[in-house]
Amino acid sequence: MVVKYGGNAMTDEPLQRAFAEDIVFLRYAGLRPVVVHGGGPQITAHLERLGIKSVFEAGHRVTPPETMDVVRMVLVGQVQREIVGLINDHGPLAIGLSGEDGNLFTAEPHHLTVDGEEIDLGMVGDVSHVEPGIVQGLVDDGRIPVVSSVARGAREDGGHMYNLNADTAAAALAVSLKAEKLIVLTDVEGLYAEWPTDGTRPTSEDVISTLTADELEDLLPSLATGMVPKMAACLRAVRGGVPKAHVIDGRVPHAVLVEVFTDEGVGTQVTA
Repeated sequence: MVVKYGGNAMTDEPLQRAFAEDIVFLRYAGLRPVVVHGGGPQITAHLERLGIKSVFEAGHRVTPPETMDVVRMVLVGQVQREIVGLINDHGPLAIGLSGEDGNLFTAEPHHLTVDGEEIDLGMVGDVSHVEPGIVQGLVDDGRIPVVSSVARGAREDGGHMYNLNADTAAAALAVSLKAEKLIVLTDVEGLYAEWPTDGTRPTSEDVISTLTADELEDLLPSLATGMVPKMAACLRAVRGGVPKAHVIDGRVPHAVLVEVFTDEGVGTQVTA
């Protein structure tokens, strides 16, 4: 299974430890987890220290060329190493990779249109090709790959570095690995059927427990911008052959284990 790790679960120390314990438990329970991570809060914090304001469009970080080095440094040099360290507190299991390693991901510019106008996202990329051999080899060796969501473009296009949306990268990798499941950790309980208009916050009863790919495709245009990349990733995964994709609340300790090992599960499940 491929687990996309991000959001609040990455910034709260007890949740960080709980996530690492979950991944190790999956491995010892006979599953073969692969972690793909983002690092939005850490990137934003580092840019703020440099006096650079973060800008987002439709859930995507605008990444000018001058900030790409910062994004790469934070994801590969800081966040990845922290995740690897937390997992390896329980044994020599985790191996850190980026999308550059072994040409795991090849990127192309991400084109975004909002209200008929094309938005320049800078060095934000889509995954155009996956070479999963390096990840498959580590999994077969009993390791837990931890993948940072950056990648180079094709050589004929200049080989520029791109910041990949981690949800998208996780979905592309899940398809390429023929994974049984994609799990996306986020900062909400799941996909809400309808956001209340009276000023109250939605409850767990408002979460859509399960829906099909066709139903999700119909809903996508109406979703809040922050949920679009996550749900689009789930759609990409199940359309590509992954049997199930799940969006779950990373703010809940051990949410991954609850999803995998209980009948009820948590969050929202998307099926083909």
